Amino acid sequence: MKNVQLVDPLGYLEFLHLVSQARIVLTDSGGIQEETTILKVPCLTLRENTERPITVEMGTNRLVGTDPAKIIQAFADCMAGGTTPRVPPLWDGQAAGRIVEILGRQCLG
Repeated sequence: MKNVQLVDPLGYLEFLHLVSQARIVLTDSGGIQEETTILKVPCLTLRENTERPITVEMGTNRLVGTDPAKIIQAFADCMAGGTTPRVPPLWDGQAAGRIVEILGRQCLG
């Protein structure tokens, strides 16, 4: 396939850069489901379930299972567009500040 490129294992930052440039990601990894969500890159998860259901709810991830025909159909649907992926509330990179604020209130009264 001319638009598929196989690569050797990558470091984390190199991998994130690659994912950020992708039009779509196919995976069975829960962590990658989260990374594609924050990057707003469509993701097809080749499993029947996910421990990251928020990624499905936000429209960035679709569970497609392992049936080749379903994967191909989901791929075609995704490439055709039509969904607007959203980032979940509080996935804004500001967690540390919120934690410090809560701890400050708890510890300082």
